[in-house]
Amino acid sequence: MAAVCEGRSRAAAAGRAVVVAVLLALLATLAGCDRGSSGPSPAPDDTALRQLFDQHAAAVLHHDRAAFLAGIDPKAQRYRARQQQVFADLAQVPLAGWSYTVVRTGAFPLPPAADGVRQAAAEVRVGYRIAGYDTRPVLSTAYLTLTQRGGRWYLAGDDDGASSGHRSDVQLWDQGPVRVVHGTRSLVLGLAPDKALREYAADADRAVPEVTRAWGADWPRKVVVEAPATLDQMAALLNVSATAYQGIAAVTTGELGVGAAPADRVIVNPQAFGLLSTFGKQVVLTHETTHVATRQSTDGNTPLWLSEGTADWVAYRDSGRTAPEIAPELAGDIQAGRVPGALPTAADFRAGSARLAQAYEGAWLACRLIADQWSPQTLTAFYRAVARGGTLDAHLRSTLGLSTAQFTARWQVYLRKELS
Repeated sequence: MAAVCEGRSRAAAAGRAVVVAVLLALLATLAGCDRGSSGPSPAPDDTALRQLFDQHAAAVLHHDRAAFLAGIDPKAQRYRARQQQVFADLAQVPLAGWSYTVVRTGAFPLPPAADGVRQAAAEVRVGYRIAGYDTRPVLSTAYLTLTQRGGRWYLAGDDDGASSGHRSDVQLWDQGPVRVVHGTRSLVLGLAPDKALREYAADADRAVPEVTRAWGADWPRKVVVEAPATLDQMAALLNVSATAYQGIAAVTTGELGVGAAPADRVIVNPQAFGLLSTFGKQVVLTHETTHVATRQSTDGNTPLWLSEGTADWVAYRDSGRTAPEIAPELAGDIQAGRVPGALPTAADFRAGSARLAQAYEGAWLACRLIADQWSPQTLTAFYRAVARGGTLDAHLRSTLGLSTAQFTARWQVYLRKELS
């Protein structure tokens, strides 16, 4: 009996091994494939996808509506109608380049197609360049559904991945018809009224020479401003919470330390910006334009107090305002005997921080201290040096002759002097 039972056990084990092997092979096949309702199928051919995306990119770049629609699944009616609107909303944007790069297929789960058509879920890097402004493509990510009909691949959707957290980045032309205002040193792309766009351009045009005078000429000396019509649209462009940014008048996006930083855009929050005085609006645009100029010398080594403080130093440099007028929150603290114990940290600059105002004001005064007690050239040289690596303490010692602790103590004395 024992021998019989052992034989049965071995046979059962062998049978289970075959089943497991078959299941593993099936899972491996499914993992590398996209799905239609008919089951597993091979991944799309790279050449076919390259042809689809190259033709679609050329259609966008050359404003060829017929060619653009030819790349969209004729049965994906909702997506097709939305893309027709996007194509129209892009019409005024002066494009110098448009491209798609397939990062991977099988990027997110797709339900079976209702009509049994073969599908693919692609993660795609979209790049565009603005004529006269961008030297490299501005990049974003799209999660696209592709379908194959009659042996040809089509674009069929851009939101099927949202439920699994694969959301396509939002661009201005996804939100409405983009109007364009050309300044002498700026380009404004916006959904806001034309009057507001012209005012943004005028402020940016005034900011550029001020920034160049303070920082130097080794940047493109022109700026692109994006002007959504609402706070929610701004938040969607940045992929952030609207509530966290409701008090922020403008921000600068960009890739840290990348050459001429072509991805930099100043994005305006119309709600907060509209509440500012004429002086305040100019300060904000000059501050953000400084970030555009300094981006190529900004990286993970650059503390926020230095980058934000330098931007404010440039913006307020010739304002004629007193320190207590520019830094009222910190002045109140100083006058009440609450002197900060350290330079502002990254946490102090987070949206919603209780110390956000004091962080900006303290950073401005730290940079103003360097410019006043050493020189403006020393401040900009220090900024550039920090991005080249090494510790902040080492750069303070080599540039100012002070340790971090000594500089902090000098700054605290400066705060009392300027704000009391």
